[in-house]
Amino acid sequence: MRTHRIFVMGLIAVAAAVAGAAQAKDYPERPVRIIVPYPPGRAVDVIARIVAQKLSEGTGGQFYVENLAGAGGDVGTRAAAAAAANGQTLLFISPDFVIRPLINRKAPYDPIASFAPISLVVTSPSMIAVHSAVPAKTMRELIDLLRTHPGKYTLGTPGYGTAPHLEGERLYRQAFGLDILPVPFQGFGPAVTSTIAGHTSVLGAPVPLVAPYIKDGTLRALAIASARRSKAFPDVPTVAEAGIPDQEAGFVGGIFAPAGTPKNIVDMLHKQIVRIVALPDVKERLAMSDFEPVANTPEEFGTWIKANFNKFGAFFQCGVAPHRSERCLHDGARDHGIRSRAERWPHRDWKWICFVPS
Repeated sequence: MRTHRIFVMGLIAVAAAVAGAAQAKDYPERPVRIIVPYPPGRAVDVIARIVAQKLSEGTGGQFYVENLAGAGGDVGTRAAAAAAANGQTLLFISPDFVIRPLINRKAPYDPIASFAPISLVVTSPSMIAVHSAVPAKTMRELIDLLRTHPGKYTLGTPGYGTAPHLEGERLYRQAFGLDILPVPFQGFGPAVTSTIAGHTSVLGAPVPLVAPYIKDGTLRALAIASARRSKAFPDVPTVAEAGIPDQEAGFVGGIFAPAGTPKNIVDMLHKQIVRIVALPDVKERLAMSDFEPVANTPEEFGTWIKANFNKFGAFFQCGVAPHRSERCLHDGARDHGIRSRAERWPHRDWKWICFVPS
């Protein structure tokens, strides 16, 4: 009887493997939508459209981008998380993907449990720049200036709780204890416009957005938040070369499927991403905008997501909460009906305790 049971289980496993292989071979049978949870025109949208076009060409199927913007990306991400796990719906993300559940306790997804990672497609480092009227020509001079004049200078950001806002908090407030006022805008466009007009003092933004203004002298580049210098501005030092280690930051674009999507489909899509970023025309288009192709494995991408989820979570330690609606309190706050993020996500590798309103 036991031998018969093992034999039957073996047949089931073989049948499942054959079915999965056939499913991947036939995929995609229908048009596949790639949800971008932001309006058209953003960097994440541009990269997603390149990927969709090349996936269509490489598979013979049809991949198209659908922009489902709203609620800081929650609308589109919710739709992707709730979609059938059959490869017919994919999600293209930016850095805010791992941040939203940290600043919004009602976020409709878990960045680790709700999705199957496919690949981190590209990265693009932030350029730290100041308006030309700011009397700082290096990062060290900027830090000294902010320390000497607390509260005087402002940091343009694309919104409260966005990755650039948190990276700014991490650099200026957390690393050096500096008093610089973050000013939120509705996206990078207004933040850049404000800084080139001199209304805000400091900015951290992807290179393509600030390159024209650095070249014409309106903005002064101080450092690139990357491990390597920018090809567009080889004379600008990295943050580490400027004496500030462990402050790499910038845009990332990655692709997911809903959790439970067959591994054969995930693996096939990953192979396509590897092929796409190696295409000469794609490499040229990415290089022109200072994007670095990555195309790491699903396992590596999953590790990257968890590491960044924990990294950004550190901002919610006491005193570094980035949004007015969030409060970090001490352990005694349990008596007031306030729960910890560690309690909300007990399976996470938390190394801090942070409490938010229940």
